[in-house]
Amino acid sequence: MSEPIDRSGLAKRFWERKPLSKLSNKEWEALCDGCGKCCLNKLEDEDSGEVALTRVACRLLDDETCRCAQYPIRHQFVPECIVLKPDNLDTHAYWMPKTCAYRLLWQGKPLYDWHPLISGDPDSVHKAGVSVQGWTVSEFETPEEEWEDHIIEEPI
Repeated sequence: MSEPIDRSGLAKRFWERKPLSKLSNKEWEALCDGCGKCCLNKLEDEDSGEVALTRVACRLLDDETCRCAQYPIRHQFVPECIVLKPDNLDTHAYWMPKTCAYRLLWQGKPLYDWHPLISGDPDSVHKAGVSVQGWTVSEFETPEEEWEDHIIEEPI
């Protein structure tokens, strides 16, 4: 599988020396571990604000590669898809997966050893068993009233 995230030529452990707001676009994109969990549909409890991930994947997620099949033009198909940026992380980090690099760094926590920036291997996220590879269900084939049946516990 070709790696869509270009991590070449980046300074070693740049995320430990630069604030998120100062990262280049390439550095920002390189923080994505490729797990695919942000593309899972979520359920938010209206009273507590607690967010649960489900196995129900966005229609554009390829669960073999854990990538968006239409990333550059995804908003044409899924207008509500969030473009995560340093200036909107404060309002979105709460629903991001607990293992997500953006959320971890926003919380002042280190990246996991399986993160491709640390391991040097883009498949390390899959080898560690923390990606959605091969276990999602389609949002087209799963009625919204059944999403609760597909809640997953984090971290995976």
